[in-house]
Amino acid sequence: MSAAAGRRPLRQVRRRRGTIGVPHASEIPMSEPALHDYLVISRGQWDADATPDRVQGAIDAFYSWLDGHIAAGRMRTGSRLKAEGATVTRNGIVTDGPFGETKELIGGYWLVAAASLEEAARLLADSPTVALGLFYEVRPLDPQQATATMRATETTGRG
Repeated sequence: MSAAAGRRPLRQVRRRRGTIGVPHASEIPMSEPALHDYLVISRGQWDADATPDRVQGAIDAFYSWLDGHIAAGRMRTGSRLKAEGATVTRNGIVTDGPFGETKELIGGYWLVAAASLEEAARLLADSPTVALGLFYEVRPLDPQQATATMRATETTGRG
């Protein structure tokens, strides 16, 4: 970009064998804390005494809240989950349960980008749905591939 487009021109710095362009200090980005991805699992059920109007109000407020966080880059789109599903095991595929009760309890998922698990949890604590009984499980995503010797959820007791 040219200086006319709002950026300062590169300063010329003399070196022994020529001139190089060096950006102005105001154009060097400041480092920000690294963001990590967290899976958010929406769980629970609406309070039994919540009226349909109150639940709908919380749902509408949730989607406005979510859209604001997506626009700001703090969350990414997820989805509600349908009630149907399948369980796949070494014994075969089951399409009508059991699903470890997740079918009734997990309503959807989203992704949060935050500097820490605590920051992700604080962001979710303001969700309009929490006041009416829903809650969130927040788990950091692990980009490392699993190995047979690493301690992980599916390898507990090994390693």
